[in-house]
Amino acid sequence: MTIRVWDYLPEYEKEKDDILAAVEKVFASGQLILGASVRAFEEAFADYHGARFCVGVDNGTNAVKLGLQALGVGPGDEVITVSNTAAPTVVGIVGTGATPVFVDVNEDDFLMDVGKVSAAITPRTKALLPVHLYGQCVDMAPLQRLAEEHGLKILEDCAQSHGAHYKGQLAGTMGDAAAFSFYPTKVLGGYGDGGAVVTSDEGTAAALRQLRYYGMEKVYYVVRSPGHNSRLDEVQAEILLRKLGRLDSYIAGRQAVARRYEEALADLTETGGLLLPRTVAGNDHVYYVYVVRHARRDAVLEALSAEGISLNVSYPWPVHTMSGFEHLGYAPGSLPVTEKLATQIFSLPMYPSLPESVQERTISTLRGVLASL
Repeated sequence: MTIRVWDYLPEYEKEKDDILAAVEKVFASGQLILGASVRAFEEAFADYHGARFCVGVDNGTNAVKLGLQALGVGPGDEVITVSNTAAPTVVGIVGTGATPVFVDVNEDDFLMDVGKVSAAITPRTKALLPVHLYGQCVDMAPLQRLAEEHGLKILEDCAQSHGAHYKGQLAGTMGDAAAFSFYPTKVLGGYGDGGAVVTSDEGTAAALRQLRYYGMEKVYYVVRSPGHNSRLDEVQAEILLRKLGRLDSYIAGRQAVARRYEEALADLTETGGLLLPRTVAGNDHVYYVYVVRHARRDAVLEALSAEGISLNVSYPWPVHTMSGFEHLGYAPGSLPVTEKLATQIFSLPMYPSLPESVQERTISTLRGVLASL
């Protein structure tokens, strides 16, 4: 059996009846687009975050794009973020016509180095886009102070941090708005694409509803301002609504898997050169992925693959090094920590229904590989 970093089938076996009941409910409802299930999920997801509004969209990339647009970001503006992220974060920025501006990350937690943000602010800066990466939050207090000082908007990228906390505050509640993805691998994942933007500002929510629906407002065929076709699907909304009630249990399952890794691999920091993830003080880590580091990462992955353990890297190519973004002008070495991490990080299997036997095999094989290097 090949071990992979993620597999939804064990969870599906446990939840099959509820998932199929959700599909049947929608199919029998008589309304397949922007119906009762989307409305119910939006209300429940907003309530979970203590926010006034949630606007469901078709994926996390458009949650970033429409979220920024609803906050007034557009051509000529700059948005400060990181290159150590999934490309969709930056694709969303570029989709607004704005320019991404990258700052480096901390080596020990992989998150935005907030100490570098102030120097990156220019007269064109319109928004800050912190990425709550891998399951824990960026240090938000300094960013909030900078935003207030310079009149900037904050859009949190929460695609990997559903249910994470920073000093007691939920991810997604510390900016002007927050973008979420419900891609199947996420902490709260659907059975296809999906996304949402959470905000407590009524004007932002109204703009989002218009943007996701061609730019129309209430009356079909009447476009107020050109928008998009970016609606959360009824089936995905109904599935997500049911899974939302299990979100805290999913998080507890991920944290249990992380504890087992910590207990079994902690000694390899000294003897095998393996660096385990660090939870920042004040953070509650939900472990979207369990990212470790090794100076000989590629050799480790090759040896594990030969043993039937197929792992991945999040992310092997920083966004600023990709040919699709070379026009931004970031030369090699411009973000040294980000570039160093990209050569060392890799992810161990992580999902709440990960069988202990699979985790034990991963651990024992990894220990053997590191001992042989």
